[in-house]
Amino acid sequence: MAVSTTREALSRIFYQRCFWLFVVLLTLIGAVSFVPGNDSGRLILNVVNMFLLIATVSAVGRTTLSFVIALLLAIPAMWFQYLGLWHDDDSSLAISWMFSAVLYFITVAYLLRYVFQPRIMTPDKLFGAAAAYLLIGVLWAYVYASIGFFYPQSYMIVGQPGRLVYADALYFSITVLTSTGFGDITPVTRPARGMCMVEQITGSLFVAILIARLAGVYPPRESYTDDKS
Repeated sequence: MAVSTTREALSRIFYQRCFWLFVVLLTLIGAVSFVPGNDSGRLILNVVNMFLLIATVSAVGRTTLSFVIALLLAIPAMWFQYLGLWHDDDSSLAISWMFSAVLYFITVAYLLRYVFQPRIMTPDKLFGAAAAYLLIGVLWAYVYASIGFFYPQSYMIVGQPGRLVYADALYFSITVLTSTGFGDITPVTRPARGMCMVEQITGSLFVAILIARLAGVYPPRESYTDDKS
């Protein structure tokens, strides 16, 4: 009995791919918030980013085609990331950011397609919706970092022009996504402002559409009352 229960629990954990993607995304936000800005901190962030890429490929790779596409984007993203960090090459990092942005864009589209399927809402789909929302923030963080590379001085950081490191880009992206204000980082150039507007609209529409989806899936309370009467 105990063996059967353990096997079923492990099976559920294995198939809850969106849950693990959500956990890794929360871990990334925590790591960005608390790790130091030295070499050890960069190593920790790289390890978390590697797990995020693995979790992303796992969440998307439910079919052979989607798995191959995700893998073809994740491998160069990881490779150029380590090249850029090892040789201190900003160009390699920018290439890694662009591959990561494309991968996460496809992942968000796949998760939304999965969540909005006209079937019963499962816990994995709920975690998929939450993971998609956080992944939008990560996606735009890479977009903002890429804009900072191609358009220097696109941001004002505490009143001074400067380039965004990844931790600052993620912080800025989350504040824009949740429409809580720019705070100490402000977009200056038109590409940066344009991407900010797109992310703000995306964040607002995502919440509204998700609530409408949940309201359509779960029946009203009166239906339970009618069934019991």
